[in-house]
Amino acid sequence: MNDIGEREFRLREQLVQVRACRRCEGALPLGPRPVLSLTGTARLLIIGQAPGTRVHETGVPWNDRSGDRLRSWMDVDRAVFYDPSRIAIMPMGFCYPGRLDRGGDAPPRPECAPTWHAPLRALLPEVRLTLLVGGHAQRFYLRSLAPSTVTATCARWRDFLPAYLPLPHPSWRTTAWQRRHPWFDADLLPALQRHVKVVLCHSSGRNAIGGR
Repeated sequence: MNDIGEREFRLREQLVQVRACRRCEGALPLGPRPVLSLTGTARLLIIGQAPGTRVHETGVPWNDRSGDRLRSWMDVDRAVFYDPSRIAIMPMGFCYPGRLDRGGDAPPRPECAPTWHAPLRALLPEVRLTLLVGGHAQRFYLRSLAPSTVTATCARWRDFLPAYLPLPHPSWRTTAWQRRHPWFDADLLPALQRHVKVVLCHSSGRNAIGGR
């Protein structure tokens, strides 16, 4: 078995362990259903927050309106987005964490990323760019380099390239946020689309950009 075959074998074994994980089962209102998508050839990695109810039901990451918005920001179609040989998707929490008493989604379970991210990322050697979507991913990966807010982190997006590109969570709430921060549409989104295109075109040898 060559190095690539060995790595893919180890990655499949690791994913079996992830999908069998019951570490925080008692805290999950809908029970465990880890949702992630990756292979060892992916050159782009997306790290978001945690699945919502629709993603939990379907088992497909970003299979909701937030995913539609993220794909629009990236300027890729669903075929490209869901090609795990090119794009890896690994949230901070793999299972639906429930709702907060005051409303809104609960944060990702704190056990998940410290347990699983490092061993999985070690098996993704081709990743050239990681999109950090939302504050949880940004704080975990940028650590002391991350400013105190998502807005401040995204405003400093140039500081984290070429390894990372921070983004706000693409929920409907971001519409008003975008209006208040015109630099996002004017500067960050064109840069995001440029970097995504370069990374994916290099991974496939063909045009990676599809319709929105």
